Amino acid sequence: MAKEPVIIKKIIKKGGHAHHGGAWKLAYADFVTAMMAFFLLMWLLGSTDEKTRKGIAEYFQDPYEASRINKGQIPSLDEIAPTEIDQQTDDNDQLKLEMLKKKIQDMMDANPKLSEIKDQIKLETTPEGLRIQIIDNKNMPMFKLASSQTEPQIRLILRALAPVINKLPNKITINGHTDARPFPPNKNGYTNWELSSDRANAARYELNAGGLEEEKILRVTGLSASIPYNPADLEDPMNRRISIIVMNKKTEQHILQEAGNKSVAAVNTPLVQTPPDKPAINSSNTGTEPHQTQH
Repeated sequence: MAKEPVIIKKIIKKGGHAHHGGAWKLAYADFVTAMMAFFLLMWLLGSTDEKTRKGIAEYFQDPYEASRINKGQIPSLDEIAPTEIDQQTDDNDQLKLEMLKKKIQDMMDANPKLSEIKDQIKLETTPEGLRIQIIDNKNMPMFKLASSQTEPQIRLILRALAPVINKLPNKITINGHTDARPFPPNKNGYTNWELSSDRANAARYELNAGGLEEEKILRVTGLSASIPYNPADLEDPMNRRISIIVMNKKTEQHILQEAGNKSVAAVNTPLVQTPPDKPAINSSNTGTEPHQTQH
């Protein structure tokens, strides 16, 4: 019996279009996103002013700096008026000086010896800066009688103040004051003007000894009795004082301008240069007994 032939049937399936993958979807999504960004950019350009556009541009150039500015307002330097820059400088100066005042107050409270005499240390914020006044007390003067020789208590105060003041870059002025009692007549013509200058210079010496850098001192001046602490009583012991002004930048620049072409070194030179612990003259060589006068 003959074998039946084996028939192999091939079936060719005719499918649809070949599979193209999802690449086109990604490309389309990128295109749509780009169009959205483009129309958003066009909207921003049409609805914002020049200043806002500059702010947006600066944000993308330096996002960190822009993040420090409130509400995205990022004025460039050429948009800030000089008066605004000066005001910012003044505000920064004021803040530093207020912090210095607080540090000095804390230092006096923490030091038992300073606490005993803190009533003779007056701190006041003025348009010039921070004024520190060390005033005499009837029972506790800061200098020897009619002399520029310092007493232990003012040396304690000045040497404690020096390192605290020195932490700031601000320069200082030192003014010496006396009361209105005339200095005893003497052959050298020594008066309250010389005495107040010598006392201011003695205060400078103690501040330097306490750690204040020499270049921080801009001016040392003796004012005699011309600016009393207590105008109602010109012979009040409180009128005898040392006034230290930690100046703000505006006052410092004003003083330098007043000096004209003089160098800062010339401005720093005290009006009367006498050794602080060896006054040029005192009550012992005036021919007048010490109890007859007090300065």
